[in-house]
Amino acid sequence: MTRSPARAPAAGVRRLAATLYGHAFLDDFVLLYPVYALLFADTGLSLWQISSLFALWSVTAVLLEVPSGAWADTVSRRLLLRTGPLLTAAGFALWVALPSYPAFAAGFVLWGAGGALASGALEALVYDELDRLDAAGRYARVMGRARAARLLGTVASIGLAGPVLAAGGYPAVGAASVLACLLTALVATAFPEHRKPPPAADGGWAATVRTGLAQARRDRGTRGALLLIPAVAAVWGALDEYTPLLVRDIGVAEATVPYLVMLIWAAVTAGSLLAGPAERLGTTGLAALLAGAALALAVGAASRSLAGIVLVGLAFAGFQLAEVLADVRLQHRLDDSRRATLTSVAGLGTELVTVAVFGVYALLGTGAAHSTVFAVLAAPYLVTALLLARSGTTAARR
Repeated sequence: MTRSPARAPAAGVRRLAATLYGHAFLDDFVLLYPVYALLFADTGLSLWQISSLFALWSVTAVLLEVPSGAWADTVSRRLLLRTGPLLTAAGFALWVALPSYPAFAAGFVLWGAGGALASGALEALVYDELDRLDAAGRYARVMGRARAARLLGTVASIGLAGPVLAAGGYPAVGAASVLACLLTALVATAFPEHRKPPPAADGGWAATVRTGLAQARRDRGTRGALLLIPAVAAVWGALDEYTPLLVRDIGVAEATVPYLVMLIWAAVTAGSLLAGPAERLGTTGLAALLAGAALALAVGAASRSLAGIVLVGLAFAGFQLAEVLADVRLQHRLDDSRRATLTSVAGLGTELVTVAVFGVYALLGTGAAHSTVFAVLAAPYLVTALLLARSGTTAARR
């Protein structure tokens, strides 16, 4: 039977989505995630050393974020998506083979480089392939579900981390994490890519960066969409790294920590699934979402209780949803020739703010409990919510 023209694009969307969901799940199915902060602490690292590792991770991404995004606009995006997980796998192998500050630092550099290669490339590939299938309007729903698949990978890894850690220690957890990275690279080979990179005569990646930044300077809406992403993503992305320490400080047993972290990420997963319907929120609705999540974070962290951990999970769910919506706003404003570049510019902003948050956390955490630091760092979201509400009111008056 000949397939109708209407069914062919639908089948293409399903294939793209299935590959994306599998890739997203495996990319975060890393058993080291919920315990690597504990690995660092058990190796004897201080809070300042641990924070410096997180900062090094972000600095690596800062240095490579925009160049890698421009590469994704000038070479095969699928190639970058295959290469990134291999670098991350090498970094995780170093951690468990030679547990020490230098090995942790080298591993974070490799992980940062691997993440930078995928940053911008994945969003751009998915949006352009959906657009080719006349399905760009499904981007929010597809990416929301991809975030949910990613978070399911996180939740599954958290659930398995405790038993695997108990059975084989950090080496077993590390081996499983390396395997997950290798499978992620394998799945990336199944991504469709019909876009042809521009010829070298067009100026290469440096010219792509220049033209992308020129667009951001000219278009106020694009500039605002670029700034919104780090404003939404950076703080909670940094706090995520300290979540196991926050949970442990409420007095639970060490073996219970991964399960409570899993509870937080289960809430975040549910938040991602709301991305499609939440696209109708508008600017004022997004401001209300951020404000509510900020209050939940402050109250939940300050309570230092199991109920407070639930509130922290709800706050993270709100921030995750807002992050997806901010990405959707940006993608709708970009054209395919500079999509990965400007997505990476937004990622660069996120990494720069994240580095600053790591420094603030280390400074505040020297004399305050993790719960206090979490509560204090809810404040930037209230400021962002206020600015969004004001911009929404101004736009409504025009």
